[in-house]
Parts: sequence; C-alpha cells; structure tokens
Amino acid sequence: MLKSKRTLKFDEIHLARQTPGRSLLLFMTDRCPVGCSHCSVDSRPNSPTISDFSQFEGIVKWICRQSYLTTVGITGGEPFVERRGLTLAVANIAHAGKDIVLYTSGIWAKAKLSQWIKEVLQQVNCVFLSTDSFHSKTVDDESFVKAAQAIAAEGTWLVIQVLAFPETVRKVRRLLEKAFGGEYSNYAELNLVQPLRIGRGVSVFDERPGKLGQDFGRCSLLASPVIRYDGVVSACCNEHVIMDRNEQKLRRLCHSNQDIEQSILDFKTDPLLQAFAHIGLGNITGLPGFTDLANQEFPNICSLCKSIRQRMSEMGDSGNDLVSILNFIALEDNYENNH
Repeated sequence: MLKSKRTLKFDEIHLARQTPGRSLLLFMTDRCPVGCSHCSVDSRPNSPTISDFSQFEGIVKWICRQSYLTTVGITGGEPFVERRGLTLAVANIAHAGKDIVLYTSGIWAKAKLSQWIKEVLQQVNCVFLSTDSFHSKTVDDESFVKAAQAIAAEGTWLVIQVLAFPETVRKVRRLLEKAFGGEYSNYAELNLVQPLRIGRGVSVFDERPGKLGQDFGRCSLLASPVIRYDGVVSACCNEHVIMDRNEQKLRRLCHSNQDIEQSILDFKTDPLLQAFAHIGLGNITGLPGFTDLANQEFPNICSLCKSIRQRMSEMGDSGNDLVSILNFIALEDNYENNH
C-alpha cells in the first residue's frame, strides 16, 4: 500500500461538486467495451480516445496546478481501457494532493488483476462502481464481486451506482454480502440513480413523469465543469453537452491551458448560468416571457435549462437586458450566501 489516504464518501463528493471551484470532471475517453444498451454517452469499443498525449499531459498538469481544486472525478467511457492516460492522470493528480473519484464498470476484473490496476486503485480516494442488468451481460456477477473486493483491498471507499429498480437493488445487496459478508456497509454504500433517456437510453427506457418548470430549483452542478481528453471544456456534466449534441454555447474546444482557464472563467461568470446556479430555474419561469414554462412538464432540469436558453436567444435585446438583471440578483444572492 501507498501512504495512508483519506476515505471519500458520497456526501462529501456531492458537496465538493456543488461548491464552485472545488471540483471538476476529467472525461478520460469515449471508449468502452461493455456495450450497455442504455449508455447515455453512446460509448462503444471503437469510440474515440486519447490521440494527442502531449495535449492530455498538459491538461493534467493544469488540473494539478489549481490550488483551490480539491476533488477530481475521472470518467468516460471506461477509464481503465485507457491505461496510459489513466495511470498518468492518477499519479500526477494524487501527487498534487487532490482527491480522486474514479468511475468504472469493473470490466477489468474479468481477467487476472494486473499490478498497474492495483496501483491505480491504491491512489484514488473513492471508486464509483456501476452495475445493473445492462452491465451484467458483459460484467457478470463474479466479475462484479472481484472488482468490489479488489477496490476494498486497496483501502478505497466504494460507491455502488445502480439504477433505482427494486429487483436490481436487491440483487446488488446480495452481491455485496457475497463480497464482504453482512458488514458490507464498512466498505461500500449505494447510490441509486434514475434511468436517463439520453444516448442509447432513449430506445430503452419509458418516458417518465415530468415536473413542472416552476418546481425546479438551482442547478448546483454548474459549479463543477468537465474537461475532455481532447481539450473540450463543458460548463456542466449534461451528456448532450459533453457529446456535442447541438450545445455549442455550453462547450468550448481549447487548444491550450490558457484557453481552458479562460473557458472555465467564462462559464463561471456567464450571467445566465450564474442565474441558473443562484436564483434557480423555477424562479425564472415566473418572469414575463417565461410564464408558459412554469406549468409545462419537463423530464429534468437540463430540459428546462435548454428551453430557457432558447427563449432568451429568441428575445434578442430584451433577453439580454433580462439576463443583466438576473445576473445582478444572482451576484447579490451569492454575496449574501458567502458573508
């Protein structure tokens, strides 16, 4: 084992992601061999991955230099298919004193555990291990148990990310008991997630009941930007934004670390995004020009976000004036919350 590290659990990770400047997500690769039919980012075995390692190393070094940054999530795709990039990122980010949260399917546990995988697990503070009936076609129960045990063996906290279907949750609890006995809560916790009708998930999951626009609150995840392996910076973790599905205003292709820094600053100070983060989207639906959105159903906050941004664009100069007013209110709200 390496020197002792602190355990990072779900609530602390969630808090870091909601605090501006504290966290970001490094999107390691698009590639994934699992082939889940519900994949929200449409990752495939032949999807793109790191091609310019000089650029990627520069991104990692920039991340390491951010003094206020405490927590870095590493995701994809499946990060473990990108050995060179993953080992480089984990070693440097851990050396810089940042907490690392790693997201994986555990497919690497199907074969004999390589030493480099153990070393990666030793250096991270938490692993989100995803499983459900879609994963199990490639990552069987035995592989899941082996992955969970391998993570815990390196003193790393485990968050099992699972779709919130009762039978799936019951099965996961049985597998955790098989891995750790009745005291599995000493090693792992569950994070139940709702199915996403995004990417390949559109053709798998039924439409879920929506929520009225006026009932949505603030978008806290605007505090945690996403940097892709190819230099694309996104304002948030929405899958459509990360995968470039007609969301150009929320993503930038960066060619240097200066570009990355400027892009993140621009997103952080964007008047409308500040309003979403501090005033809340539901409150905006009460303003003239948006009241029809208040009683309209939206499947998630991202859909309402897109509708409001589109409406702002259609309003022209009056929309810009409204954004300025919202930004002033957001700044006042942010000041009061921090003093």
